[in-house]
Amino acid sequence: MSDLPLKDRIALVVGASRGIGYESALAMAKAGAHVIATARTVGGLEDLDDEIFEATGRHATLIPFDLVDGGAIDRLGGAIYERFGKLDVWVQTAATMGASGLTPVSHADPRVWAKVEKTNFTAVYRLIRSLEPLLKASAAGRAIYVTSSVASAPKAFWGAYAATKAGAEALVKCWADEIESTPVRISIIDPGRMRTQLRAQAYPGENPETVVHPSVIGPLMVELARGDIEPALEVSFKDWSQGPGVAALI
Repeated sequence: MSDLPLKDRIALVVGASRGIGYESALAMAKAGAHVIATARTVGGLEDLDDEIFEATGRHATLIPFDLVDGGAIDRLGGAIYERFGKLDVWVQTAATMGASGLTPVSHADPRVWAKVEKTNFTAVYRLIRSLEPLLKASAAGRAIYVTSSVASAPKAFWGAYAATKAGAEALVKCWADEIESTPVRISIIDPGRMRTQLRAQAYPGENPETVVHPSVIGPLMVELARGDIEPALEVSFKDWSQGPGVAALI
């Protein structure tokens, strides 16, 4: 592996203001990528940019917007095309379980449900629509979608989140099948238990020190973003982290 395995690659990280998105963006920047970071929280994006600059001497491109704004997603693709002409990597980490948190399906507030659906599911469709031409313009486009175990193993009180993550995962798999003849490759990654704000919302009584910090996923994200490696469609961070040679990377 070279010192900068993502040198000169353009990497978009959606949901980069905290958690897995933040750490993925930082790891990719350190690996040589120019990061385009998006999120709703401007302060979190600015903190990320400060850390990227301190580590690399280069700034990220910051684009704050809300994923419920479909027009903003459409404009995102146009803006990336105008500045870069292509996109080498798209990492999709942004998701929400809504302001209500875990709740029985029958008790779900329709407005909260609509917000979760737009953020977790419809936004993924609109991003695919907006970004596919840019990924195809890359010599080795890579898309990385962060899923959740409840997408394949739904359980009580996770209704809106589980259903929308399962729907998005199915959508991404359909897309992967559609573009298999192109240089674009897609990975769906299950990060497992990580110290994120979403997990803290779901398990407020959990001691965060008992859950791994999301920075440990950075090396895997860099690996999946490389243009010289053929990534798997479905990836488990737990399985990857137990593989040979990984201890030296994390």
